[in-house]
Amino acid sequence: MKDKRILYVSSEVVPYLPETEISSAAFEAPRLVNQQGGQIRIFMPRYGNINERRHQLHEVIRLSGINLVINDLDMPLIIKVASIPKERIQVYFIDNDEYFKRKATLTDEDGKLFSDNDERAIFFAKGVIETVKKLNWAPDIIHVHGWLASLLPLYLKEYYKDEPLFNESKIVTSIYNQSFDDTLNKDMVNKIKFDNIDDDAIKTLEDPSYTNLMKVAIDYSDALIVGSENIPDDLDTYLKASDKPILEYKSKDEFGEAYTAFFNNTVLG
Repeated sequence: MKDKRILYVSSEVVPYLPETEISSAAFEAPRLVNQQGGQIRIFMPRYGNINERRHQLHEVIRLSGINLVINDLDMPLIIKVASIPKERIQVYFIDNDEYFKRKATLTDEDGKLFSDNDERAIFFAKGVIETVKKLNWAPDIIHVHGWLASLLPLYLKEYYKDEPLFNESKIVTSIYNQSFDDTLNKDMVNKIKFDNIDDDAIKTLEDPSYTNLMKVAIDYSDALIVGSENIPDDLDTYLKASDKPILEYKSKDEFGEAYTAFFNNTVLG
């Protein structure tokens, strides 16, 4: 992976949030590439329960300050950055007071999904892409983790399809079992249509369930990784029918070698 540029976009990353399958993978994968001489950038949301002082987050003024239009509303984009101790890895945080100030991640204290998670997902996808454009950093691979990040492949291939910076970028999405019950806001599909994204591309999101969100991510990815030992049956079926390169689930011991070979030989080969 030497000198390859890999952009990691994840809904969670350790050490900023507790250890889960996703937050661990979104730390271990970049660390591996970093050790192999690859260039990496990690992006995640700046949830209000991340301790800014302890993790030494600071705002990057030159990257902040643009407004993203979400469902006809101007939302200011704030970019913060921190370094993972001992790893020499920088993490960029997508922030906005309206969407990420609350002291929680994706659900309230009763475990109920926030009603604006759909808008937060749109804001996160656009925010990452706009920031990478400002950095003028063209990734060879964009690796997506977690459902809050799952709109990124769609936005990159539809809304930003004429953006030359990403012409050569390959999108890889990891599919996990870390899902949610019920659905996101039913109006989500109209908010995405507001960005002139074709109806056919997002018809599936008329029912914005976890499975359907991931199906759209699969549709717009170039390759896929099974990140959990067991994933929902209908996602497994959809994955296999996609006819795209798939790296099947690997344990922690096998992961490094398989991951490197998949990226070098299949995704970039």
